[in-house]
Amino acid sequence: MEQTNPYIKQFPEIMRGKKILYVHGFGSSGQSGTVARLREVLPHAEVTAPDLPIHPAEAMQLLRDLCAKEQPSLIIGTSMGGMYAEQLHGFDRILVNPALQMADTMKEHGMTGAQQFSNPRADGVQEFIVTKALVKEYKETTEQCFTDTSGEEQQRVWGLFGDEDTTVNTYGLFREHYAQAVRFHGEHRMNDKSFMHSVMPVIRWIDDRQEKRERPIIYIDMNTLIDKWGKPQGAAQKAVRLLLEHYQLHFVAAAPDDDRHYTEMREWLYQYINVPAHGHTTFTNQKHLLYGDYLIDAEETEGMATLIRFGSDTFKTWDEIIEYFSRLGGQ
Repeated sequence: MEQTNPYIKQFPEIMRGKKILYVHGFGSSGQSGTVARLREVLPHAEVTAPDLPIHPAEAMQLLRDLCAKEQPSLIIGTSMGGMYAEQLHGFDRILVNPALQMADTMKEHGMTGAQQFSNPRADGVQEFIVTKALVKEYKETTEQCFTDTSGEEQQRVWGLFGDEDTTVNTYGLFREHYAQAVRFHGEHRMNDKSFMHSVMPVIRWIDDRQEKRERPIIYIDMNTLIDKWGKPQGAAQKAVRLLLEHYQLHFVAAAPDDDRHYTEMREWLYQYINVPAHGHTTFTNQKHLLYGDYLIDAEETEGMATLIRFGSDTFKTWDEIIEYFSRLGGQ
């Protein structure tokens, strides 16, 4: 992976000393591009990514044995791997575009007959055959999904769904069973941008929870993010990405008078902020009651958080706010 990539950067403090199990998708291997991203971005985590057997029962047994032995702090499964990961109860999991109805997906996209692995495998095998009997095996395995969606599991399972995914669409099915369902900007196969902007925030939230780590809180009033044309202010999106590295961000909007205002604000956040705003949005007309460390606001708001007055002589633009927080170094 080129070092000049504008999206990839390292987060050595995240998942430090922890084990991550990556579960690959159909026809792939433990040498997928996502594994390379994980190892580059999280240099102090141990990423295990086995080549899965073609037969799903064998794959599940391998994964359960591996979990029992390694006790991973986090499991990340993509596509078919998301289907497997959902069934690995008792662990924190991120399911990315999970093929929770794998047999149907195989039929819809012509995955029967002779197939080739898209990535090299340790055993050197390059081809495999998908028969009707094998499709039936996958159907039987997917029927084991959602056997435990208890309160604890609700907190441990995240589903991430690309809004341009034309291969798998299980967002609605996932939401029937789990609350933490998030749409991100991306296709079925993740690239560096969708990985960094969508998966990495969730990994950081999980790591913070595991470590009981409390980061300084920044509230950002939405009026500071939106320009007069309804687009993001200059450098606003860049600021959100940079601040997210060290702070807990919450986005604040006025309490809506009607459903349309609420919907417009939610859609704007989805379009331009996306995953970082999930579960981190507050609608209130009492900003002075917000309990946190900083409030970035265009108004002269007095309250419990230190005011960063957007548009003032000191903080005329988001670039100046970025510079200010970079000097604080996460304090």
